[in-house]
Amino acid sequence: MRDGFIKVAAGTPKIRVADCAYNAEACLALIDEAAGQGVKILALPELCLTGYTCGDLFLQDTLLDGAERALETILDATADRDMVIALGLPVRCRHKLYNCAAVLHRGQLLGLTPKTYLPNYGEFYEKRWFSILPPDSMGEGIALAGRTTMLGNGMLFQDETVPGLTIGVEICEDLWAAMPPSAALAAQGATVILNLSASDEAAGKADYRRSLVTGQSARLVCAYLYADAGEGESSTDLVFTGHDMIAENGTMLAETRFATGLTVSEIDVQRLVYERRRLTPFPVEPECGVGLFSLDREETALTRPVPPSPFVPAKDADRSGRCREIFAIAALGLKKRLEHTGAKGAVIGLSGGLDSTLALLITVEAMKLLDRSMTDIFAVTMPCFGTTERTKSNAVLLAEKLGTRIQTIDISAAVRQHFADIGQSMEDQDVTFENAQARERTQVLMDLANQTGALVIGTGDLSELALGWATYNGDHMSMYAVNASIPKTLVRHLVAWRAEEDAGLREVLQDILDTPVSPELLPPAEGEIAQRTEDLVGPYELHDFFLYYFIRWGFPPRKVYRLAKYAMAGRYDDGTILKWLKTFCRRFFSQQFKRSCLPDGPKVGSLTLSPRGDWRMPSDAVARLWLEELEGL
Repeated sequence: MRDGFIKVAAGTPKIRVADCAYNAEACLALIDEAAGQGVKILALPELCLTGYTCGDLFLQDTLLDGAERALETILDATADRDMVIALGLPVRCRHKLYNCAAVLHRGQLLGLTPKTYLPNYGEFYEKRWFSILPPDSMGEGIALAGRTTMLGNGMLFQDETVPGLTIGVEICEDLWAAMPPSAALAAQGATVILNLSASDEAAGKADYRRSLVTGQSARLVCAYLYADAGEGESSTDLVFTGHDMIAENGTMLAETRFATGLTVSEIDVQRLVYERRRLTPFPVEPECGVGLFSLDREETALTRPVPPSPFVPAKDADRSGRCREIFAIAALGLKKRLEHTGAKGAVIGLSGGLDSTLALLITVEAMKLLDRSMTDIFAVTMPCFGTTERTKSNAVLLAEKLGTRIQTIDISAAVRQHFADIGQSMEDQDVTFENAQARERTQVLMDLANQTGALVIGTGDLSELALGWATYNGDHMSMYAVNASIPKTLVRHLVAWRAEEDAGLREVLQDILDTPVSPELLPPAEGEIAQRTEDLVGPYELHDFFLYYFIRWGFPPRKVYRLAKYAMAGRYDDGTILKWLKTFCRRFFSQQFKRSCLPDGPKVGSLTLSPRGDWRMPSDAVARLWLEELEGL
């Protein structure tokens, strides 16, 4: 359970209707299997000790006594199981019958949560047999299965050793209600919701059920385990398919349907707690009844999906839609800025690299929205000491194909004169040698914008801002930075998507995609790019991974390292990941001063480093604590 990861499962046993002893053994078999996989929290279906489809047999003491004995069997058999288990059974209390979830740990009955909403429509007749506790009920002390416990609404079950692990339970129809109990449970501190269900199947119902589960987990910023009844329930009129799901904050981690057995994944309680802390409007209400337990602290083996490119959707269809959406958002932002300022055009420094290519493509979309000519875009290529013929020709060709104006301004002479003025040797290819070129390019763009009444469009991306890989008051500065919240890995996919969409641009865009990422500030070697960014600061796919989990989720460096090893297995060895993670931490802290004075730019995704938006950090913050955590790994 280190780093907040906890192995969880939703299970569907194969049962027999009204055969409580058999059902107890079926549940124990799943419990044993779950224990073998390291599961710490297990949800089993609604009324699984009797079967949901018992009908009027629910009113028979024989069945109810059998269910109680079955629960006692499970409690006795799990006395040494370090697992929180929730399972369903009918419970008698003061001449009423309740459809309950029993929550167990190490042979103790922590509490009983009754169903809040009883369906009594269509195929459902639950009010014929079951009752509900009054909303203001403080709960009932009850003896059941040889234990004394509480039966009450809104029960919480809290781990005394794992910070933030608090469990709440609702039952089937509760999720379908307008005001599900899980909302109040989450407000009182529950980070994990268990739903014990017996939802029969019908065509199209699974999609709706799935949307309820993922939507509720997102709305409540929680993990949601949904355990559904399956094989063995009566098929007299209905079919149950065991639609088990594990969702976390809107993401489906694992799902099974048309099967019995376990659906297993890991939830990240630390991530949920961080997100609730970040979302200040998240409600907090006083806790109600709490049952305490203590899980052993053990390592949790990861099986949950951790994408190596968290900013890029994994599915082609999702990726296409996301690219289209990002282009639209960024173009709308630029459209507004051009309208508001009355700018006569847009000036872009076009290098033939990925970032400036994307900025130009977005600017073209903005001009289309304004119904303006592409000649209102002034693309400028500014070759100097490190420029290769490949990037220069690609820049010119792209501008020509898009119908923009294009001008080549060689800045070599201007930079040489500047070097002479400040006493910089051409032989000394240090940071001054490099940055003087970037600042000269920015000066040219700014002055051209003044001449033409245009805006300078920034080309730097989110990954460069995180690493500070920009020349202060050089390519760091513009009048509107359209790429500022787009990470490098996503820049590549956006350009690739545009190449797929536009056959006329495909060849030149593909060549740009195939060109190594470089600022081209050092002289080429035999005509080829001599300065490769990823050789100097590390692979961008690693840095984007670090950025996502370090900033978006606030994970400590050790956890980021653990996730990177898991997600990047087979791509990078552990030493390489650790090396570049240390680089990321050092540069992220030391380069904040560049982010503190960024130009405006649109937020297009879940993360931005704008000092006016998502990220506020002093420029003199120290990275020591973060780097010390990585020592000795």
